[in-house]
Amino acid sequence: MSDVMQIITLISIWLSLLMSMITLSGAIAFWLKHSKVLVKITPLPRYPKVTIVVPAHNEELVIKNTATAILNLNYPKDKLEVLFYADNCEDHTADVLDSVLAEERFKNRNAKVIRRTGTGGKAGVLNDALKIAHGEYLGVYDADAMPESNALYFLVRKVLENPKRYMAAFGRNKTRNAKQNFLTRCINQEIVVTQRIQHCGIWQLFKIGRIPGTNFIINKEYVESIGGWRNGALTEDTDISFKIMGSGKLIALAYNSEAFQQEPERLKDYYFQRLRWAKGNYEVVINNFKHLFDRSNWRVKLETFYYSCTFFWFNAAIILSDIIFLANVIAMIVHIWQPGVQLPFTITSSNILLAQILLLNWLLMILLYILQIYAAMCTQFGQATTGQIWLALASYFSYSQLFIVVSVHAVCSVTADRLFHRDSTKWVKTKRFAD
Repeated sequence: MSDVMQIITLISIWLSLLMSMITLSGAIAFWLKHSKVLVKITPLPRYPKVTIVVPAHNEELVIKNTATAILNLNYPKDKLEVLFYADNCEDHTADVLDSVLAEERFKNRNAKVIRRTGTGGKAGVLNDALKIAHGEYLGVYDADAMPESNALYFLVRKVLENPKRYMAAFGRNKTRNAKQNFLTRCINQEIVVTQRIQHCGIWQLFKIGRIPGTNFIINKEYVESIGGWRNGALTEDTDISFKIMGSGKLIALAYNSEAFQQEPERLKDYYFQRLRWAKGNYEVVINNFKHLFDRSNWRVKLETFYYSCTFFWFNAAIILSDIIFLANVIAMIVHIWQPGVQLPFTITSSNILLAQILLLNWLLMILLYILQIYAAMCTQFGQATTGQIWLALASYFSYSQLFIVVSVHAVCSVTADRLFHRDSTKWVKTKRFAD
């Protein structure tokens, strides 16, 4: 039985490595294609009206810089409507926004502050905005996400390439407090890999896009046709991404569109933010698992398979691998004083074969982890340094392992929510820090 468990675990992890290598190859092909392209800001064939929505809940520390960046976007002012939602705020978020809009340079802008007391979280705000927005497209920026001046321009330019098929376009998000401490440096590496490797790789290979929650635009009429966002969804971005793919439309990658977001600077804040994300993604996977067996289009099936493997199968395999490793280590230590204690997981009597296989497995995981990070850093000016390699190595044994703890906690929490009918739409707000 132990042999079967070990073989299944190792094969599972090798399959996860294979999937990562496929994504990495797609990303490399993408950047080889685009790295030498000179990007120019040229007039668009038309400028559709865009309504930008900014949900903000107790965001007084960061909202001023975000609001200023949005109001300074390089896009025709008469084609831009901005709705700032102070959602159930208990601080001075709304007052800060009022002061920004009162500045002389912004007095005649089509922007307003809405003091909201409704329910549904971020999804509820977006649904409320959907009812009053005048734009052809809705643009969404989180309260901590400062868009680069041409961010909206690149998003619009991308959807106009194929407006009948591209129902949404998303850009990239960068960490605006990356150098604050070890945690933010690790988060920065994770985000760069997600944005520059995973998103670019799967778009290059499969034309699959994932709305990232901020710095994206979506066709308003289309959103209305699919019933808007699901109120209370913990990860409303992943939820609506599946809806878009399920309808046969695409979420296009506008890789030149960038926004700078603030990341958690304390471990506790990071943990509960990622716990919320993990719970939301588990909910989406559970709700969409049926698509593996119905007549949904192949992109939905592939995404469902990817999320199912990542959050269930591969995580379980890694946990089982850790259990096997720790059990053998503990047995080896106890064996020093109690010779009768044998290793619980062996393939041969001497255990040489198992040791060799596990060593190869761990080396492959570490090398691929560092390779992904360094490849991602090479696509950003000034990021590919020796220090990033050492940071990647340190984060593998610390930061990345925390994801396993978060995943286990999320599975237990989702299970308890369903068994005891608990309200799963509430979460601990990510703490902000003054810029």
